[in-house]
Amino acid sequence: MFELSHEHHHHPTDNKKALLLALMLIFVLVIAEVIGGLLTNSLALLADAGHMLSDFFAIGLALIAFKIGERAASKSKTFGYRRFEILAALVNGVVLIVISGFVLWQALQRFQEPPEVAGAGMLAFASFALVINLLIAWIFLREGDVKGNLNLRGAFFHVLGDIVGTIGVLVAGLLILFFNWTLADPIISTGVALLILTAGFRIAKESIHVLMEGKPPGMSLQKIEKHLKELPHVRSMHDIHLWSITSDFPALSCHLVVEDGADRDALLREATDMLKEEFHISHAVIQMEGGEVECTTMCSSPRPST
Repeated sequence: MFELSHEHHHHPTDNKKALLLALMLIFVLVIAEVIGGLLTNSLALLADAGHMLSDFFAIGLALIAFKIGERAASKSKTFGYRRFEILAALVNGVVLIVISGFVLWQALQRFQEPPEVAGAGMLAFASFALVINLLIAWIFLREGDVKGNLNLRGAFFHVLGDIVGTIGVLVAGLLILFFNWTLADPIISTGVALLILTAGFRIAKESIHVLMEGKPPGMSLQKIEKHLKELPHVRSMHDIHLWSITSDFPALSCHLVVEDGADRDALLREATDMLKEEFHISHAVIQMEGGEVECTTMCSSPRPST
């Protein structure tokens, strides 16, 4: 539905701006859907308002995460607080899973007792909700780094779920209005719940991968090792580790075994420059050794993987 890639680089301030604008629009939408649900006796609109309210808190949490992530490093938090963004993304993923369970449970109830809905009013408020959700999604894609920042991506998937849900409400409203087919509401709700569940699992899985110090997606450990070994005077390497501090902050550490007499300062500069230019790794800890050193710690080198 939406293309996640960008050609221009996004600053963290852009991500905060996108979240703040989305937060204000969602607040307006929640109020409108509550009023619409009460006026039309539409349980679907009221349920969607509850869904949007959960998004309001989720996106608010994401915005707080960005603010906390800007705090400077300290003696107790040497990497700063940027990993809080991943914790917020994990919470968002879990919230999506919980929401999907609630929607599935509600859909089951509606299969047994389909609610009476004022179709025309339902369509009017659902159309307004769709326009607002599309505007929020456009703001995320235009102002934020949806592709590169896991925290913002989690909030974006919340909005995508809202868009699909609102389209479902529109379709259900049309079927109820023209065919009086009240089962359309629980059927579409079930489909929306499954989409939300899929997004929730994806965000939670990626967040846990970062917290478990997993290799950043799209990076090849084998290619990095190959480039390092091709540097002049490098004989071999071991104990290479590649992980993420947060979604846009890859880090690397390794041991390079170099020839005797090599200019280690020059080699270190060349290695760090190469990692930054070729792989966008700006935080690298490289230890130079003059001979084969057997690793005696628990951090044995992993097999290179693509």
